[in-house]
Amino acid sequence: MRLLTYRTPGTDDPRLGALLDGDRVADLSALAAAAGVELPGDLLGLVRAGDRALATARALAAKAAGDPAPLPTLAEVTPAAPLRPGKIVGVGLNYVEHVAESHRTLETARELPDRPVLFSKPSTAVTGPGQPIRHNADLTEQLDWECELAVVIGAPAYRVAEADAWRHVFGYSIVNDISARDQRRSGQWFFSKGQDTFAPFGPVVVTADEIPDPQRLDLSLRVNGELRQRSNTRHMLFGIARLIADISSGVTLEPGDVIATGSPSGVGAGMVPPQFLRPGDLVEATIEGIGTLANPVVDARRPTDAH
Repeated sequence: MRLLTYRTPGTDDPRLGALLDGDRVADLSALAAAAGVELPGDLLGLVRAGDRALATARALAAKAAGDPAPLPTLAEVTPAAPLRPGKIVGVGLNYVEHVAESHRTLETARELPDRPVLFSKPSTAVTGPGQPIRHNADLTEQLDWECELAVVIGAPAYRVAEADAWRHVFGYSIVNDISARDQRRSGQWFFSKGQDTFAPFGPVVVTADEIPDPQRLDLSLRVNGELRQRSNTRHMLFGIARLIADISSGVTLEPGDVIATGSPSGVGAGMVPPQFLRPGDLVEATIEGIGTLANPVVDARRPTDAH
């Protein structure tokens, strides 16, 4: 199932939806109310409610798919970030070629890491599809992109073995790990990667059953239509199960948490000469089986773009 959060024209009330036939949007909350069944009204609540709630959502979506009644199309609604995670765990240096380009341009270690390199992004960094990435030239002249597979946790995970890790996955989405390269502080990445709008997320969450092998997905990123990144998740140094096991060895992963699994090569800092995002740019991150997450870059210092 392809789940999304969206708004309809003229309203600020976010709705929980299911994307049917790639284009039609079914309002799961309205369907549940009409059927007289209980269902959380938002995606984070649905994730936290567990398998029974997900089964209810599936049944409602299946009934809507067979109903001839018209439904709004994706173009007629405004998608939002699917949910606001309790925490976002980022993974650095998780593709071999990215390790090499980071060593060359960002002065990271030459050697491949022997365990996952982890950092965090706050939930306040999350922004949705179509929403602006804020470029503040008072803070950065090196705003960069990173297309990453996002793993949405579905069940609490603490000290989970790799063999059991998949049972804790709810589904998958896309995160663009926006980074202000010139805001690393003594090697620490939090402010570089954690500013507001630095975690575009979406456009949908695809449940785990719809992606049987998340370690075989093509991913790519374009800036103003020009290809900048292209790879496949099979090239991760540390796969999803290993990441869940490593993180949960000391940090509890909770339902709705997100793991951003790392970026392939092709970031702006690695280009010759380096190229970075500027106001007016459009960034499009695409992952096979999930879709495309597109975000414009705006000048954060303009009053109309103020937080």
